[in-house]
Order: sequence, then structure tokens, then C-alpha cells
Amino acid sequence: MADLPREGKVARSPDFIQLIDMASESVGGKILFATDDFFAPAENLLKSAGPRFKEREFTEFGKWTDGWETRRRRVPGHDWCIVKLGVQGMIRGFDVDISYFTGDYAPRISIQAANLEEEKEPEMPQRGGRAGVAATPAEWEAVAQLRSDGWESLVPMTELRPGKPASSHNYFLVNSLQKWTHVRLNLFPDGGVARLRVYGIGHKDWTATDPKEPLDLAAIACGGACVGFSDARFGHPNRMIGVGQPVSVGDGWETARRPDRPPVLQSDEDGVLRVPGHEWAVFRLAHPGVITQIEIDTRYFKGNAPASCSLDGCVLTTQEEEDMIKQKWDLPAHRWKALLPVTQLSPGESHVFDSLTLELQDVVTHARLTIAPDGGVGRLRLRGFPSSICLLRPRERPMMRFSVKPGFKSSL
Repeated sequence: MADLPREGKVARSPDFIQLIDMASESVGGKILFATDDFFAPAENLLKSAGPRFKEREFTEFGKWTDGWETRRRRVPGHDWCIVKLGVQGMIRGFDVDISYFTGDYAPRISIQAANLEEEKEPEMPQRGGRAGVAATPAEWEAVAQLRSDGWESLVPMTELRPGKPASSHNYFLVNSLQKWTHVRLNLFPDGGVARLRVYGIGHKDWTATDPKEPLDLAAIACGGACVGFSDARFGHPNRMIGVGQPVSVGDGWETARRPDRPPVLQSDEDGVLRVPGHEWAVFRLAHPGVITQIEIDTRYFKGNAPASCSLDGCVLTTQEEEDMIKQKWDLPAHRWKALLPVTQLSPGESHVFDSLTLELQDVVTHARLTIAPDGGVGRLRLRGFPSSICLLRPRERPMMRFSVKPGFKSSL
């Protein structure tokens, strides 16, 4: 992780951009309010695709822009909008992207955030398709109930820095462990922003879950995160635990081809390739638990899927995890417990396997996916039960309670 910047300082190429975009339209993020949408609506901020530029395209309101752009203010005040996050949780950083806004970008911004209970959120008027308009009196009346001007500041007023026309990212690190549900982007005083990315780790209320239904314990939307990997040349492992189904070969973890592959490949008596090397990724589960089912999706990896995989789990305290990150996960072999033995994979398929923990009933806090020799995986789902409650097999037997080592913090 890059060093924390001084207040208002823009960070460059931070690690947090590998986390989930909690505001993206693809995960349910939406605009609740915007002071003005004259040239282009605020909904463009949340598009999952990057901004585009059309040189000779115009609308009845002016130049076509792929972002949020307000009119030039001629009245007191400044423009702002409110985003309801699709994934609620801890924010690790922002990307305020002003690509293609070479002469119309907002010169300064600030960002505030709040944690609002669902039932206390006022009913906001439907925005619909917008352009050439400003907020209506009804919208102003509704948004006033949020009292958003008093929300906590995560990014103080800061000047934006334009870069290359097609790539003008302004990154801001956030040092907060709180859960957030809404953010407010302030423009000072007006102008345009192409995209707002809100990167972080999801948070789930585990007390509200059905103890009889297995959950994806590794999902990034619930708080899971990759904490180490061997290679990520073409895609970071965090993409494997993302929201929804993969959409392309670019939506997953993919490694480079290992240079130590044998000149001529051979397999053993079980049909598993004999290769000297492998790649791996380690995940901190969103909650300690018993993994009962493993899903490995290679549907878009038709010519570059791994030949085989295995999955192991372990129990680590917070301090042990920090030590392993520094040691690049050189954890003694006996600390790992096999959850899935070496298993062949097929390209372009979704594989579902029963975990060995169905019999072993082992609680784990971390899981390591190993692929051989290399390749790509679109999604990894580790379904099971939180550690405090787990059903034995068969289900008619009573529930068993588990505990983990003292000092482990499940709210990481």
C-alpha cells in the first residue's frame, strides 16, 4: 500500500484500485440527487466502463460529454451530488477521473460520507433520464432531510490535476475503518467529472443471516479480500471474489505463462499435468467459517484456464496475517489444511466441488487457491457457514459451535 498522503495530497498509482468499486452501477450504486445536470447527468459518474470521447458529437445543450457536467454557475453556491453505494462498507480510496474534461473539469472537489440506516433514508424523487435541468424544489426539499452538508469529510477541498486527455485520474487514500453507505461529491464551484470510483471492502451484518443457508465467505462485497498472490500480470485476484457473474476474460485473475514449463508436457496416472511450478492467491475470509462448497469459474478462460487447482485453509490472527504478508506467505505447510485436493479443471466451465470440511468440520480464516501451472479464473466462491454456527452433515444432526484463536478480529 502506498504511503498515506498529507491532507489533500493526491496519491499516485495506489493499491486500493484493485478493490471493488462500491459506487459502480454494476453493483447497484445510484445517484440520489444532483444540483445540476445541464450538459450531462450525474449517473455517468457511476458507469462501469471507462469514459469515452466523441469529437464531433453535440446535443441540444452543448458538447456531448461522457461524465457529469454542470452549467457554468451564475448564482451563489457550488454544485454537488449524492451517491448511494451499491456495496456498503469501508472506503479505502477514491478515483476522481476527469479524463477528456480538458477545459471544463471542476477545478476543486471535496468528498463527504455518511452511514445511514435504510429505514431513515428519505424517499427521493425519481430522477429518470436527465439533461438540461437543475434540481427541482421537490428534490431540494427531500435532500435537505439528509443534512449532507454536515457529513464527515473524507477528502478535504483539493485541487484536481489534469493529466493526459484520455487518462486524468486523481487518487485519494482514505484512512477510515468505519462503514459508509453514502458519499457526497462536491464540485467547487462547477464543471465536469468523468467518473467517480469509490474503492473499498464490503461489510455484512452476519447476525441477520439465515444460519441454515450457506454464504459466500470470501465475497469482497461481504468483506473478503486478497492478501497475497504470486503473480497478477493480466488481472488481480480480487476480481475473482467480485460481485455477480464474470462478464469477460478481463474480469478475473490471470497470471503470465510460467517460463519454467517443461518443453514437453506429460501427465501422471491420474491425468494431472506434471509441472514444477504453480501460482497462488491467499484470501482473508469475510468471516471465519467452515467452507462446504467451492465454485471455480473458468467460463471466459477457454484457451488459458489452469490445468488443475487445489484449495487450502488456515486459521491466523491479525498479527500472524501481517507477518505472512511481510514474509510473502511463507507459512509452514502443516498450518494449511486441505479443503480441495489437486483437481483437474476444464476450460470455459463453472466447476462446483464439495469441500473436505464437510467431514473435517474445520474452521478457517484464510484460504489459498493454487493453480498449476498458470492461467486464469473468473470467479471463486467459497460457500459455507460463519464460525459461530455451522450445520453438521447430515443436516438432521444438531448445530455445532466453533471458536478461533484468541486475538483474531473478525471485523477486519
